Order: sequence, then C-alpha cells, then structure tokens
Amino acid sequence: MRRFRPGFRAALLLICAIAVLAPAAAGPAPPPDGRPRIGGGSLDPAAVTAAWLATVPPVQRQRSDAYFEGGTWLLLWDFLAGGAALWLILHLGWSAAMRDRADRLAASFRLPGGLSPAFYWVQLCTALSLLLFPLLVYEGYIREHAYGLATQTFGPWLGDQLKGFAVSLVVFGILLTFLYAVLRRSRHWWLWGSAVSILFLVFGALIAPVYLFPLFNTFTRLEDPAIREPILGLARANGIAARDVYVMDASRQTTRVSANVSGILGTTRITLNDNLLERASLPELEAVMGHEIGHYVLHHVDKGVAFLGLLIVAGFAFVQVSFDRVVRRCGGRWRVSGIGDPAGLPILMLLLSAWFFVLTPITNSYTRMEEAEADLFGLNAARQPDGEAAIALKLGEYRKLDPGPLEEILFFDHPSGRARIEMAMRWKAENPDAGAGSRSGS
Repeated sequence: MRRFRPGFRAALLLICAIAVLAPAAAGPAPPPDGRPRIGGGSLDPAAVTAAWLATVPPVQRQRSDAYFEGGTWLLLWDFLAGGAALWLILHLGWSAAMRDRADRLAASFRLPGGLSPAFYWVQLCTALSLLLFPLLVYEGYIREHAYGLATQTFGPWLGDQLKGFAVSLVVFGILLTFLYAVLRRSRHWWLWGSAVSILFLVFGALIAPVYLFPLFNTFTRLEDPAIREPILGLARANGIAARDVYVMDASRQTTRVSANVSGILGTTRITLNDNLLERASLPELEAVMGHEIGHYVLHHVDKGVAFLGLLIVAGFAFVQVSFDRVVRRCGGRWRVSGIGDPAGLPILMLLLSAWFFVLTPITNSYTRMEEAEADLFGLNAARQPDGEAAIALKLGEYRKLDPGPLEEILFFDHPSGRARIEMAMRWKAENPDAGAGSRSGS
C-alpha cells in the first residue's frame, strides 16, 4: 500500500510529476456467516478464500484484471518511450546545446561553474516532460478516467503535475549539482556517485512524506475518538509514540484506499486517506493500520533503502563499465566528452533505466516479501482477519485478484488478493476467537 513500482519513471523520475492515486468502486460484501468448514468445525482456509473471491462480480474481476494487465504493458512502453526521448535529445544535438547554454548562464550570472548541471537539468527536464506529456496524459488521466478510477478534472490534474514538475526542478537540480561535483573530481566516481544518490533516496523515503506531500494534499487531524483512539492504542502497543492520526484529502484525486506511518526525529505521523475513512469499517481500518505499523516497526523503510542502495551501487558500477564504451562510439557525434560532462546525463539515465527495468522482477519480489511480512504483523497486531480479507478485495478493484504463480512473481510488488486472503484465513483458523464482536461482517 506504500510502494512505488520500479521501472523507467521510478528509476529516472524524468516525467517530473507526482503520480495521481487511483480510486476504487464500492467494495463487495464479505461472505455470509455460514463459511465453509472442514471436519471438526475448523475453518478451511482454501474454501473460505474461494468464498471471499466469489463475492466479486465477474464484470468487476474482468475490469480489474484488464486494468492491471494494461499497467504491466505500460512498464514496457514507459521504458521504450523514455529511452526514445533520451536518444532523440542526444541524436539531435540538443543535449550538447543545453550544456553550452547552461555554462553561459552560469557565467553570465557570475555563478560557480559547478552550478551549470542545475541549469542543464531545468532544460532537460522541460524537454523530456514535453516529449513524454502525451503518454503522461494517457496513462495518468485518460486511462484512469476510462476505468472509472479518477476523480479530478483535467485542470486540477494538470496543476498537480506542474507542482510535481517544479519540485523535481529544485530537488533534482540540487542532486545533480552534488552528483556532478563528484563525477568530475573523484577517481572512484561510481562509488561516490552512488553515495550521493542514496542520500537523496533517504531524503525521499523519510522526509518527503512529511514535508513535500502536503504540497499536493491537505492533512487534518482525525477528530472522531471512536476511530482515533483504537488506532493510537494499536500504535502505542507496538512502540510507536504517535499522538495524532491525520487524514489526507485523497478523494479530490481518487477513491483508492490507502494509509501509511512515516517520519523520523519527532515527525512520526499516522496518516489515512479520507477514502479509507469513508469506505472501511473499524475492523478494516485496524487491519490496514496494523499492516502499516508493521512496515514501521519492522524497519521496512530502512531495509528498503539499504536494498535499493545496493542496487544503485551495482547500477553505477554497470554505468562505469558501459558509459565509456558508449562515449567512444557515439560521443564525438553527440559532443559528450566523458562522465563529468552534463551533456552525457541522458546516457547515464538510459543506462540506469535499462538496469532497473531488467531488475523489475527482483525489486518486485523484494517489495512483495516486505508486504507479506507487514500483512502477517498486522494480523497479529490488529487480530482482524476478516477486515484484512475485506481490504484485500477493495485493493483488488485495481489489482488482479488471482494471478498465475509466474505472473505474481514477475509483476506483483504486493501479494495478490488471493494470497492475502488465504494468509488471513489461515491465521483465523489458528485463532478462532480473534475479532470476536467486531463489525467485520457489516
């Protein structure tokens, strides 16, 4: 519920926009009380899982399957379109012209030459955003509306994209200033370049949810004590010293349900979006928050940063081997002198995008493992297996509920709906008194 999907946009962030969340339609009712059981009165997890899945109308299943499968193809089209745009910028000589213009701007303002990569990035980001804008509109606006998953009209949607563009200009301008200072001066540039990139990855994972996300949504304190206090009690019982629960107005963009626990150094906050508050029962809310608390308590953000950090280091090592070969072959035509030349940034981006695109099944599998761990933690913390199953069906409104084994391994960064419900029902079979008196069936 918290991760971005690895791929071209995630690896490069070159579209320079914050992704629009997707909504979901009203969820199906859970199975009736007479759920299948095996001999001795014990719960049959497989049979009950099938009963949960059977509550989803076939038309809705077909729609969510088509949406998810189309999104899988878009991973490829994003990669190919982004790569084509970068190649075009190099081939037409635009990158070298941007570099020359950036150098002149830095000189005319009597600024240090080390700031020219930031001026170069403003031009490159603008060019890429314009070239890829039609795909962004289709993927982020037209397609979402075609599946009934978006709530924004075009004007507010475009406003959010422009905000994301402005944030990217500033944040990645700073990143590239430091990165090229390393690339130009260090013999072991690939190692130090990795370190700079990892520091900014930490910034994105820990700081952005608290300080950047409010640029796109309004966060208010949850006032209803009947909902707030059980959530805070669940957090305190698991070592999270949170005093408030916040609500994000995601409904202005989407009807998708979501929540998270984020922050460091006194900024820790529990956030759920208003769609979750509106659509979920208290047991479902507790199941969701148990999952999100699990991510925090199990240090998944820290571990995820470490894992992606290793991939970044390996990616820069791959760039070290590959970049000079590309420059020897095409650098004269593209007027790129070496790794320290900002005009070579499209080459660096192309190589890193290819690296992370190939590794998508690996990054998906790692993330899916963490999500499964958080699911199990949430079941033990919240003790709401029916709430967990009901939420899995709501998430299944835009994710394929029952994929094949290989499909799940390659393309799913979360456990499938079937896997999540079956885990919850296995847990329930071993804990028959869990959730007694809850509203999970309402």
